[in-house]
Amino acid sequence: MTPVVFIHGLWLHSSSWQPWSDLFAARGFDPVAPGWPGESASVAEARSNPSAVAGLGIDDVTSHYAKIIADLPAEPVIIGHSFGGLITQKLLGMGLGRAGVAIDPAQIKGVKPLPFAQLRSGFPVLGNPANKRRAVSLTAAQFRYGFGNAIDAAESDALFNRWTIPSPGRPLFEAAFANFTKDSPAAVDTANASRGPLLLISGQRDHTVPDVVTRAAYKLYGDSTAVTDLKQFPDRGHSLTIDPGWRAVADATLDWLARQGITR
Repeated sequence: MTPVVFIHGLWLHSSSWQPWSDLFAARGFDPVAPGWPGESASVAEARSNPSAVAGLGIDDVTSHYAKIIADLPAEPVIIGHSFGGLITQKLLGMGLGRAGVAIDPAQIKGVKPLPFAQLRSGFPVLGNPANKRRAVSLTAAQFRYGFGNAIDAAESDALFNRWTIPSPGRPLFEAAFANFTKDSPAAVDTANASRGPLLLISGQRDHTVPDVVTRAAYKLYGDSTAVTDLKQFPDRGHSLTIDPGWRAVADATLDWLARQGITR
């Protein structure tokens, strides 16, 4: 069986991948969804102990998952959402992983578009420089704008109550200033021709990672001969991995993996 490593992004607990894990296991894969370094085992515990993840940066999280991958019995498929999608790209560029799927991935170095919706989504963190050293929680209204804008308000609130946790502010600062930082941790080896195939997935109503940002990342892979594909979902927002339409995204991921010859 091919291992699958699921990597969540900011403000969602690792257990939010459970429906995906169940689906992939039923299809013959061996899924795992480890949390970020220091992340508590449950949503309730994570909410009660935000300092456990305060100050974590992109390199910390990337190294954490690289070690997990090194201990697996076989080369895994890596699937990440939001900052997990950025980390997926970093790991794949490092030569780790049989294939990668980056869903609404946070912007990597070299991506230049910075839409207003993205700025507004990041403001709860970026609006205070001290948040670089803190763990920050979203309010239900902030989650509604950044994640749940493409679903109804009641469903957004339900997802907020079920899955959200405090997350470190530092990755947002690192990504926001990546193009002005020489050795930015948000840099990805987009020219690596020997890496596994990569699928970028975009929700075209996403406020946190607007479609134009994912398309800009896709273009950065133009110099690599490795497989790089883009799949866009109209009328989907940043909650596309956890909202009622998650299955369509998961099925598209499985179909793409099958086209790469990875079926179990």
